[in-house]
Amino acid sequence: MLVPALLAVAFLLVPLLGLLLRAPWSDAWPILHGSRAGEALRLSLWTSTLATAIALVVGVPLAWVLARSSVPGLRLLRALVTLPLVLPPVVGGVALLMAFGRTGILGRYLDAWFGITLPFTSAAVVMAETFVAMPFLVVTVEGALRAADRGYEDAAATLGARRMTVFRRVTLPMVAPSLAAGAVLCWARALGEFGATITFAGSFPGRTQTMPIAVYYALETDPDAAILLGLVLLLVSVAVLVTLRERWVRGGVTS
Repeated sequence: MLVPALLAVAFLLVPLLGLLLRAPWSDAWPILHGSRAGEALRLSLWTSTLATAIALVVGVPLAWVLARSSVPGLRLLRALVTLPLVLPPVVGGVALLMAFGRTGILGRYLDAWFGITLPFTSAAVVMAETFVAMPFLVVTVEGALRAADRGYEDAAATLGARRMTVFRRVTLPMVAPSLAAGAVLCWARALGEFGATITFAGSFPGRTQTMPIAVYYALETDPDAAILLGLVLLLVSVAVLVTLRERWVRGGVTS
C-alpha cells in the first residue's frame, strides 16, 4: 500500500512544488501590487464567506429533510440536490443565467417588477458560489445525521422537549464536527469557484473578478503574475483549512 500511496502524494504535491519553484520571488511585491491581487482576494473572501453562510442557513435544514423524512420522491430530490457536484461548473453558470438572467424564468420578473438585475453583479458571484458549493455541506451533514444515534433525540422528546429544542440542543451538537467539516469544504469550494462565476457574473475588477478569474486572465498576459496569484490563493486556502479543521473538527471530536 505504501508505493501507490507515495505515488498519490507525489501526483498531488509535484504540481504545487512546481508553482513554488517557478514563482518569481524577487519581483513578487511589484507584480502583486500591480495586478489587483488584493482587490480580487478581498472579493473572493467575502463572497465565499457569504455563500457559506447562506449554505448553512438553507443547507442544514435540507440535509435534515434528506436524512430524516420519508416524503415521496426523496431519492430524486437527493439526486437533484447533489447534481452540482458532478455538473460542469460552466453548465451551472448557464443554468443560473437561464433562471435569473434578464430573460430567465425568474429573472424577467425580478427585472420587470422590482428592477433587479442579478447577472454580472457581486450578488451573482455569491449565487454562483452557493450553487456549486452548498452540495458539499448538504452531503456531509446528511451523512452525519444518518449516522447519529437517534436514541438521544427520542429521550429528549420523551422528557417533553419540543422538536426545535431537540434539533438545537441535541441534534446539532451531535453532528457539530461534520457540520464544521462541511462548512469548511463549502467555503473552500466557493473560494476556488471559476466556471459558474465567470459565466453568470463575468469578470469585472473590483465587482465580480475573484481570485480564480484573476489567475486565469493573468495567465494569458503575465504568467509570473498568474503563478503568484495562484500561490496567494493556495496559501490562503491551506491556512484557513488547516486552522478551521484543527480548531473545529478535531475539537468537536474530542469534546
